[in-house]
Amino acid sequence: MEFLLLADEPSAAEIVASWYFEQWFRDTGHYTKEQVLAKVLAATNRNQAPMLILARLNQEWVGAAELKIREMELFPDYEFWLGGVYVTAQARGAGVASALVNEALVRARRLGIKHLYLQTEDLTGGLYARHGFVPVTKVESKGVDVLVMVTNLAG
Repeated sequence: MEFLLLADEPSAAEIVASWYFEQWFRDTGHYTKEQVLAKVLAATNRNQAPMLILARLNQEWVGAAELKIREMELFPDYEFWLGGVYVTAQARGAGVASALVNEALVRARRLGIKHLYLQTEDLTGGLYARHGFVPVTKVESKGVDVLVMVTNLAG
């Protein structure tokens, strides 16, 4: 598996926006497909967040993850977030999500990020707990209960 940045493969933006729209926004009415694409395109940085990381396996895009800035309005003091961790149906169960999280953590450390937050609908923490994230609080976000988690990258 190889990891590339959307900044280096901008033609993948439409694919990622389609994944995100179908997974998280189609039935919510919170964003249109065009708005999701605009958010994805805003993550074309190489040396700062927002930064979108792509996973490719056998020349096929199989997943994405993003280093974001202030993802939840409820927590304006929480600056850097991991979000948009997505794996295609065909690649699920092959360790792609775990590899994407690892890659995002490596890149966050390189950027000097000290604390990285995330929100997950898995109230046990699941995958993220296995990568060192610990619970901060449970809240409702856009009608869904989520667990907000953090990992300390400074130590």
